[in-house]
Amino acid sequence: MSPVQINGPENGHTRSATVAPGSLVFTAGAAPIDADGATVAPGDVSAQTRQCMANLKVALAETGASLADVAKVTVFVAEHLQADLVVAWDVVTAEFGDHKPAGSLLGVSVLAYDDQLVEIEAVAAIPS
Repeated sequence: MSPVQINGPENGHTRSATVAPGSLVFTAGAAPIDADGATVAPGDVSAQTRQCMANLKVALAETGASLADVAKVTVFVAEHLQADLVVAWDVVTAEFGDHKPAGSLLGVSVLAYDDQLVEIEAVAAIPS
């Protein structure tokens, strides 16, 4: 059982999440890079978001956590159109399924890798 209690959601957005005592996991930003360090799907927000989520799952698994343990997710999108933020958010929420962690969606100017449009970081709670 996950130590994350979701407070909300209201109007499709979770207001907050409460975690039980245990360990917190703070991930670095998961980038849309493959095993060789190459940026996946330049120009494709949806495909890059899926790769970021795959990389995020690996980072969480290394700590014994999963998406079900995530209390907070932050999605960064380096695009100029608000619609592209929605595209990324739709992929993220689909990956989480029924689990709806608190989240932030940000439009930014630039990200670290060439052709990178998306980056995702998370805070997860692992039961003690």
